Amino acid sequence: MTDTRSRQADALIEGLQRDAGGRLTVFLGAAPGVGKTYAMLARAQEQLRRGVDLVVGVVETHGRAETQALLQGLPVVERRQVDYRDRQLEEMDLDAIVQRRPALVLVDELAHRNAPGSRHERRWQDVMELLDAGIDVWTTVNIQHLESLNDVVLRITGIRVSETVPDGVLDRLHDIVLVDLPPRELITRLQQGKVYVPEQASQALQSYFTTANLTALRELAMQEAADRVDSSLREVRAAGGEGALPLRRRVLVAIDGGGQSEYLVRVARRIAERRDAPWTVVTVQRRRADPATQREIDSAFALARRLGADAEVLHGSSVADALLDHAAHNNVSTLVLGRTRERPLARMLNRTLTQQLIQHGAHYEITIISTPRARARARRDRLLAPAPGHAPELAQAVLACALACLVAWVAERWVGMADLSMVFIVAVVLVAARTRASAAVLAAGLCFLAYNFLFIAPRFTFAISARQGVITVFLFLAAALVAGRLASRLRMQVIALRAANRHAHARQQLGRQLSSAASNEAVANAGRQALEQALDAPAWLRIGSDVTASGSAVPGDTDLAAADWSQRHGQPSGRYTDTLAGARWWCLPLLDGEARCIGVAALQFAPALARLAPEQRQLAVAMVDDIAQAALRTRLVAELEQAHVSNETERLRSALLSSVSHDLRSPLAAMIGSADSLASYGQAMDAADRRSLLDTIMLEGERLDRYIQNLLDMTRLGHDGLKINRDWIGVDELVGSAARRLQRYQPEVKLQLDIPASLGPIWVHPALVEQALFNVLENAAKFSPPAAPVSVSARLQDTGLVIDVMDRGPGIPADERARIFDMFYSVERGDRGRHGTGLGLAICQGMIGAHGGSVQALAGEHGRGTLIRISLPLLTPAGHSDAPDA
Repeated sequence: MTDTRSRQADALIEGLQRDAGGRLTVFLGAAPGVGKTYAMLARAQEQLRRGVDLVVGVVETHGRAETQALLQGLPVVERRQVDYRDRQLEEMDLDAIVQRRPALVLVDELAHRNAPGSRHERRWQDVMELLDAGIDVWTTVNIQHLESLNDVVLRITGIRVSETVPDGVLDRLHDIVLVDLPPRELITRLQQGKVYVPEQASQALQSYFTTANLTALRELAMQEAADRVDSSLREVRAAGGEGALPLRRRVLVAIDGGGQSEYLVRVARRIAERRDAPWTVVTVQRRRADPATQREIDSAFALARRLGADAEVLHGSSVADALLDHAAHNNVSTLVLGRTRERPLARMLNRTLTQQLIQHGAHYEITIISTPRARARARRDRLLAPAPGHAPELAQAVLACALACLVAWVAERWVGMADLSMVFIVAVVLVAARTRASAAVLAAGLCFLAYNFLFIAPRFTFAISARQGVITVFLFLAAALVAGRLASRLRMQVIALRAANRHAHARQQLGRQLSSAASNEAVANAGRQALEQALDAPAWLRIGSDVTASGSAVPGDTDLAAADWSQRHGQPSGRYTDTLAGARWWCLPLLDGEARCIGVAALQFAPALARLAPEQRQLAVAMVDDIAQAALRTRLVAELEQAHVSNETERLRSALLSSVSHDLRSPLAAMIGSADSLASYGQAMDAADRRSLLDTIMLEGERLDRYIQNLLDMTRLGHDGLKINRDWIGVDELVGSAARRLQRYQPEVKLQLDIPASLGPIWVHPALVEQALFNVLENAAKFSPPAAPVSVSARLQDTGLVIDVMDRGPGIPADERARIFDMFYSVERGDRGRHGTGLGLAICQGMIGAHGGSVQALAGEHGRGTLIRISLPLLTPAGHSDAPDA
């Protein structure tokens, strides 16, 4: 409690000291032209409208019209004139601003060097004086002008920036505004002359303004802004007595299983905790580790995961290169490793791991932890109990040397081969390709001694008679060592590539299977099969309520308890973990993008497998993550489909209510009005008026009946389907019946019928086809002009009957012809009216479709009107090949 209060008091004191003067706001950019000055002036205009007393100390517009426009209306303090070498230079009038004492002053280009003779050499010194005077300052600066980043910018761009700002100036920072612009947009602005004049722009594009440079500077700017925000957040939370949040870059810990791995993990945890940084524990595998080393690495990885770190296995022939490559791609700032056993020769050649990291990773912070007793104990254990895998490899080196001697003796005696060095080099290369580097070095040494002793004069002695022989033998040794080293490195690369290929192939197969999964059950089945195939172990998955298992491999009660725990807590459990370790299955949670558990996957490895290889663990975790994302995708798709169905249902409901409000209320109102008139005034009316009112009641009743029939037909089409009771009927009879029915309701409609007498009867459901044809005729009559007839024609085409109904109306736009067959779809123009129900053609399509036919909307003749084409297949009942006579 005392320490917390002390830190809180220190933070408050530091904040009060920093805010004692004016407040500094920096508009930070990655490069010139990103819009820092523009953003500063835009915010200044807003502050001015709020009544803030501000002035412009100095703003460089560089001739940009949009920047110049933002200066309009802002109070500007006139610059002072400075004479320098027969020229007059303009600089910010510091004294005038201090005398004016505004609340806020705008000072552009913080890194600017003032003209000789000014009070301060640099503009940032002017800004510090303004801050000390209690005046708030807004200023702009590019990331390359920060002093601490000068060398970094030099490495990126090849240009050393001379005008720099000390980082201590930013310690007065009150707020930082990152003004960002993607590199391609900035290059476009440069090419358009919005940054420099054309001559300067052309030169800048070739040297400084490249995509690679701008991207690197942009990352530096974002990192600096994040660090400043992190520092500010620390101070604010410390002042409030709260702990800091982890916003810093990652800490990377390298272990090798040499006796200090867990100690390194604990030390790294403390380092990461002090810095509030995420951290990762890695090991670099150049060859298959012996069981003792692998057990230590597995134990250290398990400890790291318990302490909140990520654990990963890297592959590579060079430990330093693998660590630096991983650090470069994962935002690492600090490398932590134990002190390695340094061989004298490697130290002299500058080839130790520490030397390589310092030489090639100069921009990383490297922390070396030394535990001499642990390493000494590990070396003694290795000497007393050599690794089981070493003896066979050393035996291979001895055997290869012996076979090389035999082959060389045969080649010299029976083939007459003079230069036998290649035989021994081949033997060294073969050993290196099959074993590790130590066995290759042993083979090279043995082959060197055997070649010298047996085949270099004087033979059977290590003495060499000729100077050329000495050179030959030692060149052979060098060639053998180099070839062995290269072959060993190639072998390790091949092993790493094979492991990566297996990993990628397994995930590719899983992705291919998951891509076609459309439900949780399908995802679970595909995931289970892929896990079993890739890891050679029975798998069990549960996603929501969908469970899938392989054959008889079903988890027991303890295993199910572990699976339930994993799903509740979102953490692994069961075998190979510290939670419910007695379970036979290893349970992994399926986590979505927001760390919510949506299911669990379980794997049952062989009982003899005491530990999982890192590659197996990584592959299993990666595949489970892929399965979780696929399950999340199917859930989102289902939710989107449900939302779409809900929207469509709501749209249909609204359309139905709108249709019902018109097509039910209109005839009902007419019927009620006519009936009321008859009831009230029937005695006073003559027979003609009463007959007219009765006809109105009858016509509106029939209209209401048709509408209700349409609704019933749509219900039958959409739910129970239509039962097709086919019978023979003549085409002329079918068309004539629909035409007479239409003219009974609409006597003024003119119809032109073209039904050839040669058309025979068709095998259809007469009532349904007549209703469909009637709906089409009614729709055509509704939009045809009063004097224009509706033409109906029928003909045989290929193996079907085609009936065309054409009106002379305004027609339907091409992009809406397919939509007119949707339920409740109505348009204000064309062949559909504003007040139509939108059911007639939809019913027609359903009835004709039930017969295996189709309905199309086409353009009329000469682009006038609409042609509705009904196509019906010519079918015959079973056992009858011909239609009856017409």
